[in-house]
Amino acid sequence: MISDNLFDRIVTTDRLLAATGGEAWITAMLDAEVALAKAEADTGVIPYEAAKAIESASRPKDFDVATIARAARLGGNPVIPLVETLREKVASAGKDWVHWGATSQDILDTAAVLVSRRSGQMILEDLARLASGCALMADEHRGSLMTARTLLQPALPTTFGAKAAGWLFATTESRAMLATSLENLPAQLGGAGGTLASLGSQGPAVVEAYSTLLGLKVPPMPWHAVRIPLVALSSALAIAAGTSAKISGDVALLMQPEVAEVSEPAAPGRGASSTLPHKRNPVGAAAVGAAARRCAALAGSMFESLSGEHERSLVAWPVEWQTLGDLLALAGGAVARSAETVNGLEVDVKAMNANLAARAGALLSENVSLALTGRLGREASRAAVARALAASPDGSSGSVAAALLADPVVAAASTPDELGDLLDPGGYLGSVAVWIDRVLSAAADATAQDERGVQWGR
Repeated sequence: MISDNLFDRIVTTDRLLAATGGEAWITAMLDAEVALAKAEADTGVIPYEAAKAIESASRPKDFDVATIARAARLGGNPVIPLVETLREKVASAGKDWVHWGATSQDILDTAAVLVSRRSGQMILEDLARLASGCALMADEHRGSLMTARTLLQPALPTTFGAKAAGWLFATTESRAMLATSLENLPAQLGGAGGTLASLGSQGPAVVEAYSTLLGLKVPPMPWHAVRIPLVALSSALAIAAGTSAKISGDVALLMQPEVAEVSEPAAPGRGASSTLPHKRNPVGAAAVGAAARRCAALAGSMFESLSGEHERSLVAWPVEWQTLGDLLALAGGAVARSAETVNGLEVDVKAMNANLAARAGALLSENVSLALTGRLGREASRAAVARALAASPDGSSGSVAAALLADPVVAAASTPDELGDLLDPGGYLGSVAVWIDRVLSAAADATAQDERGVQWGR
């Protein structure tokens, strides 16, 4: 069921809303019930006829989300009314065997894992799309000179390829973390107290069959009170959202008219102001940033589950349900929006070069100071460069060079040609080319390893 909330579609996608909505949870809970019945039939706990009857009755379209949600108020979770409804729909051969030996948390935790796996696959695909866009930018603009900015101030020359490589590095790391957390999600089956006493000696065999049928990891024991799998997933989702916000935030800063080096993709009405015709607002960055901030807070609330009481928590478990769904939708929306931005990014290399050239002399003062240190000593070289910068009207290479040559101390220790080379932005890029190649190589390796195309759930 697609949410009808006025604000949801601003920060996420329709397919993620569907994948984390009520119908998706109902489908996942029914999948868990069917797998439970089949696993118990395979191990001789219940009759095969009962498992077949339960599977036949488990059609998501026959279960009304709103009705189950309202009924869930009485028992405190949606599994209780869902099981009651399922029993009503199951033929007589299977009625008594529905939900046999399980507890509500078994089904809802397993459903949470299935919903996470299915929507998580969509997020991984969009992270791959984001990485691909970053890789293209890193390679295409490896030599596109621009100003590196630290603490929001001009710092040194760099290239736009290096900036994009930084985005790619973060995206590749985020994707690996999310993939690992999703792959490590286990099935849940422990019965009322985590002992699975209801299944007698067949408990471990049922858990293994149940997990295998669902394509999930077999846990060493029930994890009702060990919430690390879902907390780890929540952390990975928040990191993916934060990475997306870093990328979109950089774009927004570079999009300011005073800088004007890149722009979000243009489209009719995109970024329009309700009152100022001249504005083109970075609305993608706004949506991604908002989603990422919410993800950070939601992930924090998931950490509370780690200290739940005894074998099953009173409050921590219910907090997870909607929180996890929101995290999946918001993080996925942030990634998808950033991927759209990067893959449609408008890059103005001329503006980058012009902005760099305007203050290149100042930005290369470190290079000049280091070169003069061997001849003048550290303190004298720093003082000479400081005097030249103070005397330079605009910080350009030409004005700084002139001020340096006007200083007799510097003029005696260097030549105009040497200073010209020292004040060339393209000559002071350090290991940028190496970093770009390393990140591109690592990203390519990660893509190759992922071509096995893991698909979770059914």
